[in-house]
This record gives sequence, C-alpha cells and structure tokens, in this order.
Amino acid sequence: MADSYHDQLQNDSQFLLSDRRLDTELVDKLVLQLNRIYPQILNDKEARKFRNLSVPTDVRLAELLAHLQLRGEEACHEFYRALHIHTEDVYFSLPTRVKRRETTDPKGTNTAVGLRERFVLNDRGPWFFLGCFSVAVGLALLYYSGDGKVFGDARRMLGFSALGLGRQAREVLVSYTDDTNRKL
Repeated sequence: MADSYHDQLQNDSQFLLSDRRLDTELVDKLVLQLNRIYPQILNDKEARKFRNLSVPTDVRLAELLAHLQLRGEEACHEFYRALHIHTEDVYFSLPTRVKRRETTDPKGTNTAVGLRERFVLNDRGPWFFLGCFSVAVGLALLYYSGDGKVFGDARRMLGFSALGLGRQAREVLVSYTDDTNRKL
C-alpha cells in the first residue's frame, strides 16, 4: 500500500498493455492531457511521437509507459490522474487498485455494492412506488372532481404546504390560495 506511483505503474503496465479498453482515442486523450497540463512531463515533440497514428496503439502505449517510468514519480502520478479523469472503469480495475481495495477492506465486502447502495432511495421495490403513486392520484382525483365540501377549505392547507417548496412552486400554490373567485 505504500508503493510509489512508479512501482504501481511497473506493476500495472502489463494489465494496461493487454486491456482493450485503451484504444487509440483514449491513448491520445492521455497524451494530450499530459502534454497540455504538464508539458514538463511530455513536451510537444514527445507528444507528437506518442500520437503518431502510423504506429500501432499498443506500441505507442508501451513506449509511453516506459517514458513515464523514466521521468519519475511525478510523471507516473500524473498518468494515473489522467487515467482516472478519462476512464474510471480502467482506473478502478487496475491490479494495484484492486489489491488496495482488498487490503483496506479486510471483511471482504464488495465495494461496488456499497457504491450502488449509496444511490438507492428505498429498497421496497416498484410495487411500493405504484401503491404510493396511486394513493396520491386517487386523492388528487377526489380533490379536483369532488365537491368542495369533502376537503373543506383545502386552500389554506396548500398555502402552508408551499413553505418548504422552491420559489416557482410556492408562487403557483400561493396564487391558487389567493384566487378566491375560483370555484371547485
């Protein structure tokens, strides 16, 4: 876990060279990122060399990785940063990243499941949603199609419910409560 980026790049090089997700377009993006943002790592002449389309992509990528390892720790670190920016799926599937996740997670729980669970709003499923939605639709139909005596003066309730809403929704609800000429 205390490996330097240089050591990590040496360990990940074989994986990067064999991964088919690193196509010509992605290698060009990585080279351009390193050239434009960090010209001390890749100058214009070197960037043209690594973007030469007459050379196969896997050869250019191998030369780029070897060049970055010769440049040192900062160059390797910036390569990882560019890889993370342009293709997260390749970055997170690198052997050193997988090993790091496994060592930081001694229980062996799956981090992909943890990330997925972070975005789940509820785990009750679609039937719960349909039930709640149909109750809301039923109440709305009862309110709008029934006579005004069922809910009484619901306009006051709408006025109070507007307090927690955004500006546009609040204006609509408040204008509805102020409209005394409107008949139900």
